[in-house]
This record gives sequence, structure tokens and C-alpha cells, in this order.
Amino acid sequence: MGKSTKTQRLRDKMRAAVKQSKQTTLESLWELPQKESAKAVESEQKKQIIISEIDIVTKEDELALKVEFRLLPSKTAFSKIRSDLFFNGQKLKSVLITIPQSPLAADDFELTPVLDMKGINAGSHIIRVEMYELWSNGEKLSFTSKEVTVEYVPQIRESRLIEYPIVKSFGGADLAVVSESDKNIYREIEETMKKESVSKRDEW
Repeated sequence: MGKSTKTQRLRDKMRAAVKQSKQTTLESLWELPQKESAKAVESEQKKQIIISEIDIVTKEDELALKVEFRLLPSKTAFSKIRSDLFFNGQKLKSVLITIPQSPLAADDFELTPVLDMKGINAGSHIIRVEMYELWSNGEKLSFTSKEVTVEYVPQIRESRLIEYPIVKSFGGADLAVVSESDKNIYREIEETMKKESVSKRDEW
């Protein structure tokens, strides 16, 4: 009698273990597509640049821009991005922006270009900002753009008109912004320093 009872207990335990195993397997199979779905959503959110707003303040002979943008899913997904500034379809400036990775930095940033409008005729002008990551093969990733139309009325009438304004400055709050011309200068300085270093080493 005791042996029969013991055997029955063992069978009950085995049935419970098998049932639990099946339940765990079913739950795992159910959770798998959920996890894959979450990964797919996260993948879609990766590497996005969103230009939320372009504000323009008209001064006497300047246009002060404030370009607000956000990086998704966060700033840590980016190290450097490029921004191009256009005026009536003409590219005025291209800059390389280094994204700060400090824990104190947010995922929202601002660019503050200033245009010298001396000699620009009155009327409607289209300003466009493009932002993207540039790969070595020239492909533009996470590309985005936004444009606004500004009604410009010069305070002083210039005797000589020009077609496109001059970019006086192109900065950014908490951002390291380097223009193409500055980048070339830094590259030349770096190459010169390398040559001087090699020359000194050869002299030793």
C-alpha cells in the first residue's frame, strides 16, 4: 500500500513537471514574437534626426536662425552629423557637428546660423536645412530636411544687390561645429605636423 502511494506521488510530480514544462514552452513561444516585435519597433526608432522647428529673427541687415532638432532614439546613437544650409536652393554652408555624449546633455539641440543680408533684395526667400549622417561612400543616412519661407524687408537700401547672403556664423549650443573650410585647414595643419614629426625623427 505504501509503495503504491509512493509511486502515485512520483507520477503526480512527473505530470506536474511535464505540464509546467509545456506551459513554460508555450509562454516562451508567445513571448518570442513579442520580443521580436519590440526589437522591430526599436529598430525603426533608431538613427532618426528630427528637425522640429526653424525660427527666424529679422534684424537690421541679418537673419538670425534657430534650428531645433532631436536625435532618436537618443544622442548616443550618433557621434557626428552633417548639416547643410540653403538659401533659395543654393547651398551656403556645410558643417560637421560633433554630438556631445555627456550624461548631462539632452537629446535636443540647437543650431544658430546668422546670415548677412546686406544687398539681398526684398521679398520671399526660402531657407532650407538638411541634416544627415554621411558615410565614406557618400551615402546620406538618417536624412531629414525642413524649409521655411521668410519675407525679408531690408532696413537700408543697398546700391549694389547680391543674389545670396553670406553666412556670418554657424554655431550651436553645446555643440562643436566645424565648417568644411575649417576642416580643410585642420587637416592641413595635422598633415604638416605629421611631416615635421617624421622629419625630426629622421634627423635623430
